[in-house]
Amino acid sequence: MDNRMTAIIEAAQYLETRLGGLRPQVGIILGSGLGKLADKIESPVTIPYTDVPNFVKSTAIGHKGNFIAGTLGGKTVIAMQGRFHYYEGYPMDKVTLPVRVMIRIGIKALFVSNAAGGVNFDFHVGDLMIIRDHINKLPNPLIGPNLDEFGPRFPDMTRPYDPKLIAMAEEIGRVKGIALKKGVYLAGTGPSYETPSEYRYFRLIGADAVGMSTIPEVIVARHSSVPVFGMSVITNEAHDDYAEDFENNGDDVVRAADAAADRMTVIFTTLIERL
Repeated sequence: MDNRMTAIIEAAQYLETRLGGLRPQVGIILGSGLGKLADKIESPVTIPYTDVPNFVKSTAIGHKGNFIAGTLGGKTVIAMQGRFHYYEGYPMDKVTLPVRVMIRIGIKALFVSNAAGGVNFDFHVGDLMIIRDHINKLPNPLIGPNLDEFGPRFPDMTRPYDPKLIAMAEEIGRVKGIALKKGVYLAGTGPSYETPSEYRYFRLIGADAVGMSTIPEVIVARHSSVPVFGMSVITNEAHDDYAEDFENNGDDVVRAADAAADRMTVIFTTLIERL
């Protein structure tokens, strides 16, 4: 058996043991500073990544490194308080292992979130952006022998983010009075923040927000035809007209994400209720 498949099966079997009969319907990935959505999960079961076979350690700022399973929006969910990144030195099979494992234990939809820099001049710190499409500047996680158990060699990516879920989220935003942007997310390798010229380039090729994650997990989910809803919190204005003393700061990113997390929680919870 493929070593990647062995790792997925072992991790999934361990999670099922710890979940004690819970069958999550929705997987949620919470990015930098966004982990407090997990505090809204009722009857939570906490499983540290360090306990799960074949998982690596999450080292990013603002990532607690736990699975939290329980009830949210009337559905059984499993949320990741933090993710793994390519910039941490992990290969793509490790970065995307949690998504494969969640698919293996039966999730029917994946919700992803991240902190991102707004390269669109109309985006400001604290804005919520529904991801409608993406531009991938990271290695594709499907490179290598195909895992036929999960999907086809050449999966379609025409609609990586589910149009029905996007429309539902926009309606929820209108009803709840939560302003929502919509745009294209670009992911690069990191861990250095981008230069002003790179921000300008990303804007020119169609990006509205830029980060260092999310897309590998989305590709893996779509490989298995799992519908995806994605949202970015704009945590800094990634423009190219900075003051001479400006400096991008990871702690500021986490603080800005934390300030927007409550609004994102309302959107995610209501959307899950309607699934």
